[in-house]
Amino acid sequence: MEEDTTGAAWRAGIRRSGSIEGDREALARLVDEDQDAAEVCYYEAVSDPQARAMNRAQRSYAGQYERRLRRLAHQGRDSVEPGGG
Repeated sequence: MEEDTTGAAWRAGIRRSGSIEGDREALARLVDEDQDAAEVCYYEAVSDPQARAMNRAQRSYAGQYERRLRRLAHQGRDSVEPGGG
């Protein structure tokens, strides 16, 4: 079976990056403190409904795929007969 290295790397990156909602909340606090143009621009980008929906969809897909891999691995272990036969 061929290794899925690029997919595994993508899923790991999605897991590491966390939710866009946390970034949005942190940027909102920064924007409230000072109206830095760059921070406002970043806040607007992560507040975009399409960006938030895309982040949720990516995280959902990555999670579903990981659960599927675990389920298949578990089924593969269960199908092996005792005694190596």
